[in-house]
Amino acid sequence: MPRLIPALWRRNALCLLPLALLVAAPAWALDLRQAYAAALTHDATIRAARASTAAAHERLPQARAQRLPQISLSAARNYNDLTSTTAESTGRSRRFHNDYYSDNQSLNLRLPLYRPALGAQVLQAQAQVEDANALLERDEQALVVRVGEAYFDALLARDQVALLQAQKASHISLLDAARKSFAVGAGTSTDIDEAQARLDLTLAQELEVQQHVEFTERRLEVLTGLSAASLAPLDVARFAPQPPQPRMDDWIARAEHASPELQALRAQGEAARLEVSKAEAGHQPTLDAVASVSRSHSDNVTSVNTRYAQKTLGLQLSIPLYSGGAVNSQVRQALASQERAGEALESARRELGVRVHQEFRSMAEGVLRIRALEQAVRSAQQALLSNQKSLQAGSRTTLDVLQAEQQKTTALRDLAQARYRYLLAQLRLQSLAGDDRQESIQQANAWLRTSIP
Repeated sequence: MPRLIPALWRRNALCLLPLALLVAAPAWALDLRQAYAAALTHDATIRAARASTAAAHERLPQARAQRLPQISLSAARNYNDLTSTTAESTGRSRRFHNDYYSDNQSLNLRLPLYRPALGAQVLQAQAQVEDANALLERDEQALVVRVGEAYFDALLARDQVALLQAQKASHISLLDAARKSFAVGAGTSTDIDEAQARLDLTLAQELEVQQHVEFTERRLEVLTGLSAASLAPLDVARFAPQPPQPRMDDWIARAEHASPELQALRAQGEAARLEVSKAEAGHQPTLDAVASVSRSHSDNVTSVNTRYAQKTLGLQLSIPLYSGGAVNSQVRQALASQERAGEALESARRELGVRVHQEFRSMAEGVLRIRALEQAVRSAQQALLSNQKSLQAGSRTTLDVLQAEQQKTTALRDLAQARYRYLLAQLRLQSLAGDDRQESIQQANAWLRTSIP
């Protein structure tokens, strides 16, 4: 048993080595702020959302154009080959043949003076532009969460690898100590078998976690277009999570006021209301000012070699009388769409309150969970030391030490998960409330070790 003491101390040193290497990030490590900035320009989903918003912006000038003068120019030149047959009084037929060129040019102008549907169409286009802007903001807020999830998943995977490597080193040391003890008659073969079994299981888990590291890195690289080989880790020494402020009701009120998702739905509701006005305008008359200038030459067979020049200016009134019930149907359809938009807004508002409540509680409870797990890590460390001393005294077995080691590793893993879940809950809560994206990223990035001293 005395030979176990140096081996156990070596094992503790090996346990701490991977964690120390994980904390010391290189000066060129990719941090969360840089990852988000890169994703804003590289992510295909965001680029598609920007293109969709740019397309939606064109609806407004198109709608305004309908209220401006519409000017058109037309011109034509034709070759005419005319053959006519006329019956004379004597009963004989006489044939005439004539070929000639004809041409005409026309310049037309139409200016809408009274068209109720056009006014509603312009306002509807403005609402659609607001909808597109809000949807783009929603997608960019969602990108904050997507980048945060990818980044912290990658950090968690690396933490798990470090923990398993430390555990593997510990098991190797313990297996070596068990073999030496058995060789001198101070141990049993059971100690060797138990240490070997735990080592084999740890090796299998390490392979699985290594694959997950590659997956999380690839996921982050796809988002950012940058290498994820070196990431800025969480600065555990400075990390001090706090409960969310202010109260939950205040967060819900902020979200209902500033949420991009609700802003988009409000704009969609306004566009649906204006669609009703457009449909109702189908019953109303329209008035246009019209003007035209035209010239023609040999316009028809009776005016061969004759030129005409005509100018017109006037008003054109159109009064709808009967359309087979189509206008009434369009009004009913628009009213139904307006009701659907209103109910969709109310449903989203209620769902938003639930999601804010969930993330708020995740942050508040995350603080308590982190503190509890920090205490659990300290207790597990103490339990491991006690088991090591008891093994030396002969009152504990190798299995007891292995179980204590596993308990410590589990507590460290759960603590790492709790820290990253807290940061993700913070990002999600701020995203739901429509907070400034850059500020949200900077708050989370402040907890990372972005450079070495």
